[in-house]
This record gives sequence, structure tokens and C-alpha cells, in this order.
Amino acid sequence: ELENQLTAKSKTLEELKQSLAFSSSADQSPEALSLRIPELCELVDSIASQVAQLKISMQSVMDQWRVYDEVYAEVSLKTTRFLYCINQYKPSVLSLEALKNQIKTLQ
Repeated sequence: ELENQLTAKSKTLEELKQSLAFSSSADQSPEALSLRIPELCELVDSIASQVAQLKISMQSVMDQWRVYDEVYAEVSLKTTRFLYCINQYKPSVLSLEALKNQIKTLQ
């Protein structure tokens, strides 16, 4: 949907560029310019409407990113806690020789 809106905006922009090129090469009389004003106003209204639609669409995307950021932060925190617990509570690994010495000491 966003791609379609951006494509429409590109077309409108091209129309405005062509319109500007046409008006600069065409007759610059006040009568000719006054005939173009309603057309340009219509184009401006169209662009304003498209921008409003794009803002609405982007709000949805921003809401989804906000949820993603919150979930990512929670998962990151839980992962850090998990790794801390693993490091704190893992049994210390002793060599076979050290275990033999402990057994002798206990006997």
C-alpha cells in the first residue's frame, strides 16, 4: 500500500514538474496563468490528501516498531539474566587429578 502511495506521489510530482516546464515555456500572460491556478490548486489538494494518508499509514508502522522495541528490550533483559544465572550456578569443573586429591583428603 505504501509503495502504491509513493508511486502516486511520484506521478503527481512529475505532473507538477511538467506543468512548471510547460508554464515557463508557454505564454506568461495573466489570463493564461489565471487558467492554471485551479489546476494547480487541485494538484496541491491531491498532494495534501496523499500526505495525510501516508501519515496514517506510517502511524501504524510506527506502532508496530514500538511494540517490537518493547519486546526486544524484554527478551534482551531476560537473556542477560539467563546468562548471568548460568554463569553463577554452573558447577565448577575440576580436573581428574584435583578430584583424586579431594578424595584422598576426605578419606
